[in-house]
Amino acid sequence: MALYSESVAALIEKFSQLPGVGRKSAQRVAFHLLSLSNEEVKSFAETMVRAKETLCFCSICQNMSDKEICDICANDSRDKSVICVVEDPRDVVSIEKSMEFRGRYHVLHGVISPSKGVKPDDIKLRELVSRIDGTVKEVIVATNLTVEGETTAMYIAKLLAPLGVEVTRIAHGLPVGGDIIYADEITLAKALAGRTRIG
Repeated sequence: MALYSESVAALIEKFSQLPGVGRKSAQRVAFHLLSLSNEEVKSFAETMVRAKETLCFCSICQNMSDKEICDICANDSRDKSVICVVEDPRDVVSIEKSMEFRGRYHVLHGVISPSKGVKPDDIKLRELVSRIDGTVKEVIVATNLTVEGETTAMYIAKLLAPLGVEVTRIAHGLPVGGDIIYADEITLAKALAGRTRIG
């Protein structure tokens, strides 16, 4: 005997395909959605469709946008001489929340990963190279501290070396509130290498 009607089971299945959503969470979301009025469900669905249809990527930095040029690239007060390279549009949001970076961004939409079949041509590296036009003085590589992230950072450094731009890597180390005894060797090594003077 089926626990749910075919349409409810299909809805739960769709929600369970979302990242980070397990079976129980999918059931909870599905039943919440079914408890809404028809107008609320239609509004929810229309919002999703509208977001998907209007989404594009900034023609300059490749970040998600609903315009040809995103708000960050269109902002003349941002420092055009520094580009921060990130893996994913969500990384831009994280860095922006720090309120420490006032340059521009470049979103790769992935990292080089031979084991997953992702080659340099599969991410937005050509677009990055095309931005090195003499006004860019520094490229900060802010890929994640993974084998793929490090591979991509090294590839970018070699790719941009002939273009006369300084390529730097964000510092990695211990998180605020983290205990040294719980840190792995790579994190500790990066923290020691990236140490700064006090006072």
